[in-house]
Amino acid sequence: MNRRDFIHKNTLLSLGAVSLPISNIQAAVIEDTVRLYWAKLLYKIAEPVLKNLSQNTLVKNWKVEYSPNWDNRNAKVAYLEAFGRTIVGAAPWLALPDDTTEEGKLRKKLRDYALLSIKNSVDPDAPDYMLWRKQGQTLVDAAFLAQAFLKAPEALWKPLDALTQKRVIEEFKLMRRVVPPNNNWVLFAAIVESFLLSIDEEADRYRIEFGVRKIEEWYIGDGWFKDGEVFHTDYYNSFVIQPMLVDVLQTWLEANKRQSPNGNHQALQERHTRSVKRMQRHADFLERLISPEGTFPAFGRSVTYRVGAFQSLCHAALIHQLPEGVSPSQVRCALTAVMKRMFAQDGIFDKEGWLTLGFAGHQPNIADSYSNAGSMYLTTLGFIPLGLPATDPFWADTDAEWTQQKAWSGKPFKKDSAVGY
Repeated sequence: MNRRDFIHKNTLLSLGAVSLPISNIQAAVIEDTVRLYWAKLLYKIAEPVLKNLSQNTLVKNWKVEYSPNWDNRNAKVAYLEAFGRTIVGAAPWLALPDDTTEEGKLRKKLRDYALLSIKNSVDPDAPDYMLWRKQGQTLVDAAFLAQAFLKAPEALWKPLDALTQKRVIEEFKLMRRVVPPNNNWVLFAAIVESFLLSIDEEADRYRIEFGVRKIEEWYIGDGWFKDGEVFHTDYYNSFVIQPMLVDVLQTWLEANKRQSPNGNHQALQERHTRSVKRMQRHADFLERLISPEGTFPAFGRSVTYRVGAFQSLCHAALIHQLPEGVSPSQVRCALTAVMKRMFAQDGIFDKEGWLTLGFAGHQPNIADSYSNAGSMYLTTLGFIPLGLPATDPFWADTDAEWTQQKAWSGKPFKKDSAVGY
């Protein structure tokens, strides 16, 4: 967002009611504008899903759009897809403490919706009880819910009543009926078990170790993993593989340290450190893919997940592990440019406010056979830096040009080179 334009166009009308000097007012607006834009956009995306599910009206009120080439799996998978994918991207933001700001009020409202949504999703007597026990697809979105719990345990797990927690645990353990295919799905099985491990529930450690080991075997170098036995040029390294591998290893390491405080955790620590370095390298590529105009290339399957393509970059920012030479402020500015370019397009939301099939607009022809409108909500993963407080350098530092802006304007920019880990 161009903050200076925002100040001139949207703020001066209110100056008469404020006693601060103009320079202080402008500084305050500069600090808040972009973050509030992100928060309002995330709320706009998430609210239809979580509000309706919290009121048990999701199935009733949402007319789901399916791919023109829909593969005829049970259509009800759409509801769990929308729920799991919405809450995982919103979780870091919902983990922040309450405050009385405009953003804080939106956050609290969405958190309240989220907690009721979790309750209704696992209540067998609720109209919006999810399709937990049919279709292998449910493993995918159970995994995203598990990842949300890992990202925001104090906000999304601990406030749940005992019965709801028991029901979630039961549904998660029943995911063991799904044998994941030999691709990124091995991480979905691993992260469900990792969450159970994090709350000291009985976890299938084999599913964790198997998932991590397979992904590590598929590393091909320079920050890229294969998605199975064959390399695919797409955004799945960012949609799933890199950030989820880091989360699984982090959870596993923390559990081992908690359960065996005097044990030797060096090997697992090294695996985690290596996974973070590889994600950093992948994040470096993603930042370089953002053009000076705020566009990025639409290639590979599932490109309809929109800004979810930048999860590795966003996750690196969230855990303060951005690549060397990539500043938090340039990432903020680059991602904001992408969001403004993408979400300003006509047709990206339908008339009722639900996400549509497409990339930069309503483009159902590019939807994969497994995609429905619920799948689109993985775009929330592009918003996880909202989990950083407003005082964090990601939000507080002065605007900065990103790599392609500098490169294409003849300015010095960071030289790129392959890495050896």
